[in-house]
Amino acid sequence: MILAESLIVLAAGLGAGVLSSTVGVASLLSFPVLVALGLPPVVANVSNTLGLIPGGLGGVVGYREEVREAGPIARVIVVVCALGAIAGAALLLALPPSVFESVVPWLILFTCLLVGAQPRIAAWLRARHGEAREERRDMSPATTACATLTGVYGGYFGAGAGVMMVAVLGLGTDLELRVVNGLKTLSIMVGNVVAGLIFIVVADPRWDVVALLAAGSVVGGYVGARIGRKLPDAVFRWAVVAAGITAAVLML
Repeated sequence: MILAESLIVLAAGLGAGVLSSTVGVASLLSFPVLVALGLPPVVANVSNTLGLIPGGLGGVVGYREEVREAGPIARVIVVVCALGAIAGAALLLALPPSVFESVVPWLILFTCLLVGAQPRIAAWLRARHGEAREERRDMSPATTACATLTGVYGGYFGAGAGVMMVAVLGLGTDLELRVVNGLKTLSIMVGNVVAGLIFIVVADPRWDVVALLAAGSVVGGYVGARIGRKLPDAVFRWAVVAAGITAAVLML
């Protein structure tokens, strides 16, 4: 690559890292940039996944207090997202992309609706079960199953998986949104690591692109975490909804 293209990829990695740690739609920026620079879609996808792993690590470091505060839930997220990503990668190799292409945008839009309506749903649940209901600081079997399915989706397709994880944890637990955001960033990082390891075996990444994305995303991931921790709940919630709708519209 020429110098200008290298700088573009580096900037895309930086921006994608910030998006990953805030609203969770990093690939909306970095993947189209790689394709626009002439990389074949499969090579761009593989290189993008590997290049964003350091960004996820930077984001998790930035959210380390929130991840620590989540306690056992963080460990559950690591396990279910790793297992889900393996299953999703297997589906990717076994099934044609058209299987989910028509469903995924609507699924993302539905999860955006859940994220936006979460405060009202939580208020309805409190009214139904009474204010004496104990705070849900652990994941129920239903929430664990939904988180696993989100991990499968992340390994298979990925776009909007962060939005889905915010919806699952926001509805299935009573964790603060800043903690949910940290866990969402952790889930994306785990999925990228597992998918990246598989892609190294089954595909040929462009390692120069991977290195540039990695250099930008590790900084962007950490910076994004610092921003995400300070966002008011309402701003974060509607930023996630806006990002999810954008992803769904682009996919449609």
